[in-house]
Amino acid sequence: MKLIPLKYDFCIKEVMDNELVRKHFISDVLEIPLENIKSVRIASPVLWTRRKKEKLGILDVQLTMNDSTKINIEMQLKHHPHWESRTVFYLAKMFTADLRRGEKYKKLKKCVAITILDFKLDNRKEYHNVYMLRDKDGDLYTDILELHTIELTKTPDREKPNPLDEWHSLFNAKTEEDLDMIKRQTRNLGIIEAIKELKTMSLSDRLWYIHEQRLKEKRDREWIEDEMYEEGLQKGIEKGIEEGIEKGIEKGIEKGIEKGIEQGREAEKEKNINSFVKSFRRNGHTDKQIVSELMIEYGLSLEEAEKKLK
Repeated sequence: MKLIPLKYDFCIKEVMDNELVRKHFISDVLEIPLENIKSVRIASPVLWTRRKKEKLGILDVQLTMNDSTKINIEMQLKHHPHWESRTVFYLAKMFTADLRRGEKYKKLKKCVAITILDFKLDNRKEYHNVYMLRDKDGDLYTDILELHTIELTKTPDREKPNPLDEWHSLFNAKTEEDLDMIKRQTRNLGIIEAIKELKTMSLSDRLWYIHEQRLKEKRDREWIEDEMYEEGLQKGIEKGIEEGIEKGIEKGIEKGIEKGIEQGREAEKEKNINSFVKSFRRNGHTDKQIVSELMIEYGLSLEEAEKKLK
């Protein structure tokens, strides 16, 4: 059986629908005794905005624990520029999303961001790191904001085993044999249930279609970036030579690359959206369901998503 890896965001969304998986994962990441987690319910992934032009925030998986703590789980396969700023932006947006004008600050809830990264973020040895607001001496100011990074490319310390190590292995699993090995070695009911969900998902035609589309989109994006870089580089050099100044080369390269990549991405995104809509209609989904999926999958506004159905 071919396996859809857990490290894809749509896979995490499906697996986290299972409450047992949610509770055990949160317990192991936050190091909270399982008996202290009364509930972990799924919340809307769309973050509320105050103004039309304000940047819309759509999270991979947003949870609410014990009705008092908000948790965002996000998977990222590739490092992007300004990644650190992006994670802080979404954590801050999640923190302020529930507070309307004139409401009291006591309504604000603790927010935790768990980012699972398939790339090396820094040179620290530990794959799991936790960040909070502290003063220059390291004393805690408040724990109301908390950021966790889990780097899948780093190796767990076998001399200091941690319950999170099994989740690290699960996210890195590539074959059914990998899953079976993890299952034989674990006593974690959340891990066992997650393996069951992964195997079930790997038999789903709909999820395989989404998986293949994601891989195609990734390959096409990388190809477009390479092609546009070469084209932008050539145009930039030619323009710089014509103007006779070194600055012209830099400006031409930058403009050519940015414009080419943007056009290529938009064309490919539109193509993928059309295929996405057709697939969901074939599977009997309503327009309302498809609009909701488009908003989550592609970060579209309600109006934009509705236009894609016409």
